[in-house]
Amino acid sequence: MMLISVHMPKTAGLSFRAALEAHFKHQLRPDYSDYPLAHTPKERRDHALRCSRAIRTADFQGVGCVHGHFLPIKYQVLAEASPCTFVTWLREPLARLISHYDYWQRSYDPASSSTSALHRRVIEENWSLQRFALSYELRNVYSEFLWGFPLERLKFVGIVEFFEEELRYFSRQVLGNKLVVETLNVREEGKSGAPEQRLTPSDRAEIEAFHANDVQLYQSALRWRKCR
Repeated sequence: MMLISVHMPKTAGLSFRAALEAHFKHQLRPDYSDYPLAHTPKERRDHALRCSRAIRTADFQGVGCVHGHFLPIKYQVLAEASPCTFVTWLREPLARLISHYDYWQRSYDPASSSTSALHRRVIEENWSLQRFALSYELRNVYSEFLWGFPLERLKFVGIVEFFEEELRYFSRQVLGNKLVVETLNVREEGKSGAPEQRLTPSDRAEIEAFHANDVQLYQSALRWRKCR
């Protein structure tokens, strides 16, 4: 059964990828070419559906895991033809937004062809954290990635705030082994600061309301974790 791992932006995806690489080795196929947030909702949805129709089971011979930034519906048709297990990780939405904002501040390269138009706007127009967090282009990132793909379809939804414990659970229950816990980008993540340190209570309330769908998804994932 192939593992389809959806890497939500700034949700410990590099650390999880390192664990997957240790398990799957050459059977891991990265998929980072879609750049979902670089496109409008219609563009990224249409692209995912076109890819879904074009994918063939034969293209994945010898592949044990796909991991990257993509809408999971991209692999919907493949999953209907060959058994697949879908997984992802979520992080407290405001903390994820702050980490995303800080990462774009650090990583901006005006000469890079891979820098999206939105990333350029954020830096060159000197967006504040509040403007970034309340931008329609980045509203409800989790919900946008999971368009047409209910959270219930995922076999595992890890919570980043409990990464080590969650990874051990994932390795036992999904992979049937014990993965080595490795955390990457610790310096960058720790630099971001907690939401209560970066936002006023009124800012937090406004942003949480703006991203209500993602807050609801995250709360659902927390409840599932407690049920485990």
